[in-house]
Amino acid sequence: MKEKFLNKIADKSAVIGIVGLGYVGLPLMLRFNEVGYKVLGFDIDQSKVDALHAGKSYIEHISADSIASARAAGFEATTDFSRAPEADALILCVPTPLNKYREPDLSYVINTIDSLVPHLREGHLVSLESTTYPGTTDEELLPRIESRGFKVGENVFLVFSPEREDPGNPDFTTRTIPKVCGGVTEACQEIGVALYGAVIDKVVPVSSTRAAEMTKLLENIHRAVNIGLVNEMKIVADKMGIDIHEVIRAAATKPFGFVPYYPGPGLGGHCIPIDPFYLTWKAREYGVHTRFIELAGEVNSSMPDYVISKIASALNERKKAINGSKILVLGIAYKKNVDDMRESPSVFLMEKLRELGAEISYSDPHVPVFPKMREHQFDLASVELSADNVASYDCILLATDHDKFDYELLKQHAQLLVDSRGKYRMVADNLVKA
Repeated sequence: MKEKFLNKIADKSAVIGIVGLGYVGLPLMLRFNEVGYKVLGFDIDQSKVDALHAGKSYIEHISADSIASARAAGFEATTDFSRAPEADALILCVPTPLNKYREPDLSYVINTIDSLVPHLREGHLVSLESTTYPGTTDEELLPRIESRGFKVGENVFLVFSPEREDPGNPDFTTRTIPKVCGGVTEACQEIGVALYGAVIDKVVPVSSTRAAEMTKLLENIHRAVNIGLVNEMKIVADKMGIDIHEVIRAAATKPFGFVPYYPGPGLGGHCIPIDPFYLTWKAREYGVHTRFIELAGEVNSSMPDYVISKIASALNERKKAINGSKILVLGIAYKKNVDDMRESPSVFLMEKLRELGAEISYSDPHVPVFPKMREHQFDLASVELSADNVASYDCILLATDHDKFDYELLKQHAQLLVDSRGKYRMVADNLVKA
């Protein structure tokens, strides 16, 4: 069974099933398609399937031309999970959010594998890419797959290979980002490495699915903790009248022993604000209290309140209150130059300002209309930036520093400009750094 699968990978006759056609699944689909594999995409969202069949993209940095080319090369998308037997590999790229108690919500993973299990067949490879706590693959997927009478490692195969995507970063692609892969058995590992090795320049094998799961968490916790550190340093520096961004630039000239991290209004994206809590939750099962990780989480989650306090103080100096002020939020994506709004701190800032009575507007060249979100509702569209329009707001909050903004226009015409990203280096009467 293993040799048969390896031969299919080698001669590119293997059909690749991608389950979840979002920021992770769609680039992966394009890469397998580009190399010459037939790809079958699965998603529960019919509107995504319809868009892909029409050759359209719903992710800004993925072009419609690339979708149309994939369609011409045989890519199909479907909401029908009963077509799973048509694929040889089933790669799961579904969300793993937190619930309201900041505990892991595996419902997307569980519902997906439960939808696939009735349609599994001998020879299938299942690969989970969703970030999760160590043990998920072994504890949740393995027993469900073997409940059908299969034996993982013999007639079906199971691996964990965490996604590594950086939307909007032109320096790295799906092909060039090394891929970690851990299998349940040696045979699983061999097949997983061969599958990903066919489309990715470097595959990094690890000894188990748990090691692969922990690897992804370490990567994101490393960032979360260091961002928490620099966010705390920002608050201290501000109290001392020191520009933290100047300090970071100076420290970054050291050619060894220092890696620059940058403060902001809070953490965003699907990984860094969420993934550390997957480990803290699982660690409790082993009697371990992850104090360092949780402290960084507390610091990072407090940053929107810090920015609000800076806005309130700046308006107060101008004899205004947040209540009744017109406030324009610049950038509502979680990072610059993308349209990805998952866990965006800008949205939390908008909600907090609205609760305090502000009249909220936003401008974001990458998000023309505020999208429907599970937990956040705003009936707004992006505001065009002009001199008169900028001048009409009591406060403009730079929350995400997209390159497309006219920063000179903002500096010249804003009554009050609150910079939470360190974009401006100068000192000005209308500028407050937060």
